[in-house]
Amino acid sequence: QVQLGESGGGLVQPGGSLRLSCAASGPIFSILTMGWYRQAPGKQRELVAVFTDNGPANHSDSVKGRFTILRDNAKNTVYLQMNSLIPEDTAVYYCYAKVRGFSMRTGDYWGQGTQVTVSS
Repeated sequence: QVQLGESGGGLVQPGGSLRLSCAASGPIFSILTMGWYRQAPGKQRELVAVFTDNGPANHSDSVKGRFTILRDNAKNTVYLQMNSLIPEDTAVYYCYAKVRGFSMRTGDYWGQGTQVTVSS
């Protein structure tokens, strides 16, 4: 079973920075898509940033210029460097991956979520 292990959330003051990590493990042939979503209380889950098919990173308009998604293909890991955080960034951040297994079937996987709170 593929698993996504997240770390790095926490409480930070406005203007501060955090770095999230997500490592994929298990029977992985290739990772087709990997990135981050977030869900604030009372709101729908939304895309933050993602890598697709080894292409360039895509960032949502709300985080462009402040957040950067990075990847380490050798470690099946993505990072989300979050700078200039604002209270509106407060949410549970979920790692997502679309993975191709050794059977060549693909599956969608989610991490357990990590809380990010931006508050003074």
